[in-house]
Amino acid sequence: MKIDPASVAFDIDGVVADTMTLFLDIARKEFNLNSISYEDITCYNLADCLDIEPKIIDAVVTRILDGNYHTSLNPLAGAPDVLYHLASSFGPVMFVTARPYTGPLDGWIRETLHLDPASIDIIATGSHEAKADILQQRQVDHFVDDRLETCFLLQKVGIQPILFQQPWNREQHPFVEVGSWNELAKLLAL
Repeated sequence: MKIDPASVAFDIDGVVADTMTLFLDIARKEFNLNSISYEDITCYNLADCLDIEPKIIDAVVTRILDGNYHTSLNPLAGAPDVLYHLASSFGPVMFVTARPYTGPLDGWIRETLHLDPASIDIIATGSHEAKADILQQRQVDHFVDDRLETCFLLQKVGIQPILFQQPWNREQHPFVEVGSWNELAKLLAL
């Protein structure tokens, strides 16, 4: 299967940004929670799979959304190179996030991925369900996401999801999936 690079858009958290490692780093450093690992995150709703008080989960998530942390948010391996190539060769790269606001993401993407502001389009929808409308309006054919439930929603409206493998999406599904940015680059014929 080959995908037209101009027809694809991307989620950010868990696809481009290693947000769960940042979550764990903040939980360890600021709340002394040292017993959880990346592999323990077996579902998208953290309260359902981690033995952490919901108020602590909310506090860490709020820090991430606001950019109020002292550790680094890193990109997933290979993301900067592939996205730079896409932006350079195929025009603006679209990112659609369920975050309620972009907060520090715009600056992080430009700095970390070395992308010109004119070569990116970041849309914060405020919900996973709202992604489908935005993608349809923008005539996006493929969307890379790490949330399995979002993939099912997108499929219903004719958008082909590409599931980015993570410990929290290891259930049965019918979607094309990739385990790395290298695999994604091959799908995009880069």
